[in-house]
Amino acid sequence: MSGLTLESPAFDDGERIPEEYGYTDRNVNPPLEIDGVPDEADSLALIVDDPDAKEPAGKVWDHWVVWNVPPETETVPEGWDPDEAVEGINDYGERGYGGPNPPDREHTYRFELLALEAAPEVGTDAGADALESAIAGTVIERTTLTGTYPA
Repeated sequence: MSGLTLESPAFDDGERIPEEYGYTDRNVNPPLEIDGVPDEADSLALIVDDPDAKEPAGKVWDHWVVWNVPPETETVPEGWDPDEAVEGINDYGERGYGGPNPPDREHTYRFELLALEAAPEVGTDAGADALESAIAGTVIERTTLTGTYPA
C-alpha cells in the first residue's frame, strides 16, 4: 500500500470538480494536499490528464504538467504560480494549468502525483510525453486523485 497521498479540499476522490476550475470559467488549478512523500524522494511531478478525451480528441488530453516540485511540498494552493517547480506545455499549447473542458459528455480527470528519486532533466517546453520519458526508472511512488467534470 502506498504511503503517498494526494487530496483536494475542493473535491473528494471520484467526485465532481467544481466548475470554477474549468477552462472556460476561472481556469485555475484546484488546491491540492500532499502527504506521505517517501524520504528518498528528491523531487515530485504532477500530471493532470483526461483519458476520456481519446474518442473526441484522439488522445489522452494533458491539462497540466509540473515537475521539480520540492519533496517537502505539502500544499499546492489554488491558482498556484510555482517558484521552484517547472510547468510544462499542456495540450492547449499553453504553459501551466488548463482546466477541464469536455466537448461531449462528463469526463474523468486524473491528477497523478509522482515521487521521484531524481529531478528530471527535461526542457521547459516539454509536455507529458517528454516528462514521462525523462522520469522512466526514477519513480519511487505514485498516487492518483480523480474527479469528474460535466460537459
